[in-house]
Amino acid sequence: MVKRAGGSLLLSLRIDPASHQPVSTRVCVALREMILTGGFQAGDRLPASRTLARDLGVSRTTVIEVFDRLAAEGLVESRTGAGTFVSAALGASRPMPARSQAAAVRPAAPVLSTVMTQAVQRFGTRQRLPHVARAFTTALPAFDAFPVAQWARLSAKYLRGGRDELMGYGDPNGSVQLRRAIASHLRANRGITCDPEQLFIVGGAQQAFHLIGSTLLNPGDKIWFENPGAIGARNSLIATGAELVPVPVDDEGLRVDEGLRLAPRFRLAFVTPSHQQPLGSVMSLERRFALLHAAERAGAWIIEDDYDGEFFFGGRPLPTLKSVDTTGLVIYVGTFSKSLFPALRLGYLLAPPALVDTFRTIMSHFLQGVPSHTQAVVAEFIDEGHFSAHLRRMRHLYLERYEALAEACQRCLAGLLDLVPTHGGLHTIARLPAQVSETAAAHEADLRQVSTSPIGRFAITPVSDNGLVLGFGSVPAAAIDAGVRMLGEVLESKALKDRSRTASAA
Repeated sequence: MVKRAGGSLLLSLRIDPASHQPVSTRVCVALREMILTGGFQAGDRLPASRTLARDLGVSRTTVIEVFDRLAAEGLVESRTGAGTFVSAALGASRPMPARSQAAAVRPAAPVLSTVMTQAVQRFGTRQRLPHVARAFTTALPAFDAFPVAQWARLSAKYLRGGRDELMGYGDPNGSVQLRRAIASHLRANRGITCDPEQLFIVGGAQQAFHLIGSTLLNPGDKIWFENPGAIGARNSLIATGAELVPVPVDDEGLRVDEGLRLAPRFRLAFVTPSHQQPLGSVMSLERRFALLHAAERAGAWIIEDDYDGEFFFGGRPLPTLKSVDTTGLVIYVGTFSKSLFPALRLGYLLAPPALVDTFRTIMSHFLQGVPSHTQAVVAEFIDEGHFSAHLRRMRHLYLERYEALAEACQRCLAGLLDLVPTHGGLHTIARLPAQVSETAAAHEADLRQVSTSPIGRFAITPVSDNGLVLGFGSVPAAAIDAGVRMLGEVLESKALKDRSRTASAA
């Protein structure tokens, strides 16, 4: 048999130069795609390994490794003395190329469950906010101040441990060490006394919300939900098919009286009492007791989302709702996304005694927990005292950055917006004049690489607040100052346009 070089392959094989994968993997992926999409027919001979290596500028060893991988996948077969050929089996089993499928009958849209179809329609069409550290991105902690060296040391320590613990399935409820560490932290810092067995480790707070909703709610059940309120929790609960009842929020937190008027027979209430998301108010003690009494009378549960409660810098904070709960109806949810960093995807829920067995059963049969490595490092970070030290540093740092924001706004934005004071967290709000569109202002700011979010984005139904949510935790004071000046240019430009339109109308 005469061997041919297969010049068409050498000219058309596309290897992604920007990929960080090994060269052999990139060549294998490119060649596999060409075979599967019809670039070769069953039985076609591939170029000789020397020829392909020379034309691609790689070693022959790399090409031989690629051929071996494709042979193991059944896509090619080697014939001694003849070369490497596309498997004859592909003649009957190869799927149609994407273009041929598109040119043929257009496939029907995927059929979703009724609950998820309704949920997708209610999620809204607004795009995800930028999640890069710039003024004034919300929900991001100070990456620049994180103790990476300590974290790397603890991570390396764990990786030197036993392989069964390192590589096996961990406890689906969460590692015992981490649950004990969290229980100790909650007792010392949040005034919550609990047994580690009540804690369940999950892949972030949003998973906790969906887990709780899926466990306790039926489609159509009514949920009191702060309006405006947390978007992630809102979408997680919408996905359960429940009906969210938007309950207004004031300076004392969720309006319990309005909740009772709108839906006296509710099944669940969702609140952020330590630092309302997004308005920043702290729920008063009177309002907390009113909520507990309302839930007890209705036989309802309460989710307390304490997403950034550790960062209270205005004196001593009010106790958590969970710490004053005598009803046993509060499910406390915490996260390490703000206190450490969001890429961990690590959170926890503290179940009331009546729900412990239920969640233990669910975790054991439906979930396999979060990576053991992540849990082990966080547990050591807490046990060695680094977590408490980090929180103390961050409280001081976030206070400094908030003060930098307040000073810059007073200096550059007087008359253009009204910054609302806050006593904790990583964000606050700024109210705009009624004639200024919060959506338009946020859009114009984003075009100048300044991230703001209109308050209305957090609302289920329209609210009277007209303003922007401004994060201050993720960037240093100099970037905050530059962001304020840029935002000032945006608002001043819009004010000039408004005055011009008013003058023209007159």
